[in-house]
Amino acid sequence: MSPSDFTIPPGSLVVVTGANGFIASHVVDQLLQAGFRVRGTVRSTKRGGWTVDYFNGKYGDGKFELIEVPEMGDPGAFDEAVKGAAGYIQMATPVMESYDPNVAVPNVVNGVLNGLKAAASEPSIKRFVMTSSSTAAVSPQPNKEFSVTPETWNDEVVKQAWIPPYKGVQKRLDVYTATKTESEKAAWKWVKENKPNFVLNAVLPNANMGTVLDVKGQGAPSTVGWIKALWNGFEGSEDLKENPPQYFVNVQDTARVHVAALLYPDVNNERLFAWAYPYNWNDILAILRKLYPNQKFIEDIPDLGRDLSKVTNDRAEELVKRFGRPGWTSLEDSIRDATVGWA
Repeated sequence: MSPSDFTIPPGSLVVVTGANGFIASHVVDQLLQAGFRVRGTVRSTKRGGWTVDYFNGKYGDGKFELIEVPEMGDPGAFDEAVKGAAGYIQMATPVMESYDPNVAVPNVVNGVLNGLKAAASEPSIKRFVMTSSSTAAVSPQPNKEFSVTPETWNDEVVKQAWIPPYKGVQKRLDVYTATKTESEKAAWKWVKENKPNFVLNAVLPNANMGTVLDVKGQGAPSTVGWIKALWNGFEGSEDLKENPPQYFVNVQDTARVHVAALLYPDVNNERLFAWAYPYNWNDILAILRKLYPNQKFIEDIPDLGRDLSKVTNDRAEELVKRFGRPGWTSLEDSIRDATVGWA
């Protein structure tokens, strides 16, 4: 598609919240590569300051700026961030910081609503993209056949999140699910009721794998940490071994879906599933042994099962193809990209 057909022209300013995050940093990278200016928000400029050095070094001064928004749930949190912007991508979220849904859910919902209200106050903003989560639709259910569509919501797990006691790994997962489900629902409800001068699209990624832009600044962020844990035989992170089989997606593909949701005029009011293919730990182990034959890895894990769900991810993959890609990036390429920083 020609840039002249984009919903906002290259050179425009786009706000990306949580810009130092794993997925968000790739969204920033692709927007800058496409000729846009980016204003990133972070909770701490000290912790997220690596982004300035990285993006200025890659694209030159004046293309990327960083501002601090310590608490997304505070009233008016993003009011300054949106000034002069043409697009807004809401990616910031506190990930599993609280076991208590009474604390976690309102904070995330308010953060999303703050972003929507701020964007609506800036007439130049034409697109609002929200990073939701696969868990807003469904949680992994190994060996069970079921379908996932844009009408699918994870209401049963949300109910579980509110049942005490508020402790344990599963409770944290359930509460995270509740924050993503309830905040996405709140966003769609707010847009329906308030009819702002922008289009809302939501991206629902599954487990992201792939390149870490700045290993020194980011380490092994987000779900790349799962691969690092497996690399180390789950030493010190035994709970991750219990992660069920599910879908993965390459982080750059997820970023492409976000950018498409921002720029392509035919993407309107959509829930886009950034899910590539199902995997389990043994699939990753097989790839690690192939890529690094001299490295010792743990034995295959018995009785893992498979994710047998069928998701309507064809629309998101079609958007990825518009970037000149053949389709979803493979698991092997994603693992190769993820491990190059520590191999």
